[in-house]
Amino acid sequence: MTETRQAPTTDIAPGRPPFAAGQTYREGTHVEARTGSTVRDTPTVLDLLARGRTLCTPPMREAVARLAAPMDTVAAYHFGWIDRDGRPAAGDGGKAVRPALALLSAEAVGADAQVGVPGGVSVELVHNFSLLHDDLMDGDETRRHRATAWTVFGPAQAVLVGDALATLGTEVLLDAAVTGGATPTDAARAVRLITTATRRLIDGQALDVSFEQRDVVTVEECLTMEGGKTGALLAASAAIGAVLAGADDRISDALQRYGHHLGLAFQAVDDLLGIWGATEVTGKPHWSDLQSRKKSLPVCAALAEGGAASRELAAQLADPTGRGEESEQQLAARAALIEQAGGRAWTQEEARRQYETALAALGEVPMADEVREHFVALAEFVVVRER
Repeated sequence: MTETRQAPTTDIAPGRPPFAAGQTYREGTHVEARTGSTVRDTPTVLDLLARGRTLCTPPMREAVARLAAPMDTVAAYHFGWIDRDGRPAAGDGGKAVRPALALLSAEAVGADAQVGVPGGVSVELVHNFSLLHDDLMDGDETRRHRATAWTVFGPAQAVLVGDALATLGTEVLLDAAVTGGATPTDAARAVRLITTATRRLIDGQALDVSFEQRDVVTVEECLTMEGGKTGALLAASAAIGAVLAGADDRISDALQRYGHHLGLAFQAVDDLLGIWGATEVTGKPHWSDLQSRKKSLPVCAALAEGGAASRELAAQLADPTGRGEESEQQLAARAALIEQAGGRAWTQEEARRQYETALAALGEVPMADEVREHFVALAEFVVVRER
């Protein structure tokens, strides 16, 4: 559990920045780090993500094909495999961080990456269950630069397909015991891991929805919510391959703590992008989180600051007038208030702190140097991104 944090202007934990200013990688896409540094994506990370997609997409397609029509079509559209008319497409299927972590976690305990594939498929299915439901609950009409599934096929189909994907996430793990990919005991442990993570994810989502009806949410409450909504599934992703490979609880727990804190760093960056991210990069509407008055981490940190900008922000969020109908100018002014109250800078520092806590947990697991470097590279990728 993350420790209680009282005032975001005074309790930022000191520590080295995770990235040296001006550091360059070889991939060639220059990005501004949300933690305040400038880097280039490393091809190692791109290779890890591509490997996760390459190994996990075929069995994921096989799992989705088990769904009855039209759910199989809705799911295929959501994953970007087809367009709305059913024609094959090469859509953006997401970053695939979770499958990459599942494969790495198998390698962390000396197993082949292939051992982690059922885990990678499972966590990605559960992740996309949550996205389908999130899009509907938030009223989001675009994701990954295309219309969301509920706007194309209707809310009922989006709900049903989301439920089906969550169920498939358990089914593919049980299949691993049948096909010999894991022992029955280890497959059962993996099922417990994913089902517990799914419950915690739903707990976090329920808190997030409830926050929309409140004028003020504390930083600690926000971190608790995000630890469930995002941290729980990344924690499972970082350990599920190791569990399928027979790792003991000590190793699994350390990998889960790495994933949990990585999830909090990931969500901190996501919260920044939800306010200041460019639509053409993120694929989401501009000011999307401000439009819905979401109590994300920058907002909660700004509200806790207590100064003039903080008080003005609190007054605006408490005013029901024009809720959901604010102009671009009004939303830009609200983003400026959050920044003036320190919400943006505090959240950048929180992403950095969670990154360092994740690496500290990783240090408890003995593994090959190359595998460790890959875990670190994925952590860097999570906190230095534009989408």
